[in-house]
Amino acid sequence: AIAADFLFTYYDQEGIHSAVTGGLGTEELTDIASIIIVNVPFDSTSDLSVTIGFNHYSSASTDRIDDAISSASKNDERWQGAIEYTKKNENGSSYILSAAGSWETDYISTSLGYKWIKELNNRNTELSLGAIAFFDNILPIFPEEVRGSAQELIHTDKRRSFGLTTNLSQVISKRLQMSVTSEVVLQTGLLSTSFHRVFFNNAESTGVERLPASRWKYPIGIRAHFFAVDWLVLRFNSRVYGDSFGILASTLGLEPIIKVGNNFSLYPSYRYHLQSKADYFKPAGLHDFNSKYYTSDYDLSAFSSHKAGVGFRYSPLYGLGRFRLFKGVTMLKSFELRYMRYYRSDGLQANILSTHLSVLFN
Repeated sequence: AIAADFLFTYYDQEGIHSAVTGGLGTEELTDIASIIIVNVPFDSTSDLSVTIGFNHYSSASTDRIDDAISSASKNDERWQGAIEYTKKNENGSSYILSAAGSWETDYISTSLGYKWIKELNNRNTELSLGAIAFFDNILPIFPEEVRGSAQELIHTDKRRSFGLTTNLSQVISKRLQMSVTSEVVLQTGLLSTSFHRVFFNNAESTGVERLPASRWKYPIGIRAHFFAVDWLVLRFNSRVYGDSFGILASTLGLEPIIKVGNNFSLYPSYRYHLQSKADYFKPAGLHDFNSKYYTSDYDLSAFSSHKAGVGFRYSPLYGLGRFRLFKGVTMLKSFELRYMRYYRSDGLQANILSTHLSVLFN
């Protein structure tokens, strides 16, 4: 059977630290995203997955790149696509080959990936090793008042990212499963955003963000699933992150899954995140003009954040409904709805509403 997943997300945010205006001004933004994922099995050992996605967003802060504000927020679209081929072998190993791309007004990104998976210990242990490379071409866009003078600071329009991932999953007992994931990521090229303004401490000069041409990232995470009772599963995750920009961060999350009857699941969730600031971050008006690197992007500042919400999943044994399509039977398998509220200590707030419909084509 061919499986298809239809996902839709509505996201809106507001804040007062837009990087486009040097860490000052509105961060108001709305983003509407839709994704379709289709999985086509070739046989019992191989399948192909195709993903197509589209985003439309409206950003008040991006509209401030030019001095003459149009009063209408800046609108843009983003398209994305990905393809994955999975092959399983008789010896308990499998591999996944992937390729993806995305594009919008100021960049085009492509990626290639490979993952090897090995099942051990009667399938109670799983080891995976993965590698992925991103190749981004960026169109530098500068604030209106610095065009010409600031453009000479950009020496490349390319960004390259290379990542290695290891994951070890283990069944500890009938009730407990755990996994550990570690990554090493190297980014090179244009890592700054050319339309992020910087206001210096001499009260006269305005520049644009400058960051090093390379960045190492070192995240490590732990996940655990505890089957407390028949109607309750506890999902726990923890992540520690460090990078060569000087950021240290940690994340803790908990998501209990509460089964109500045979068809309905409720899952409240909470995530807490804490991070230190990058070495190159300062608020507007505090940067020294003679510094080599500088940014006022509050994503690179010190902050704490909370993300909490609730979702439900309705998945009857025989589906939500069936109908004939192209001489076959199509089953609406399950439906999910989730709402999340995000709050950051610098004042950024966001709402996320998402839906997920799963369909089988026989």
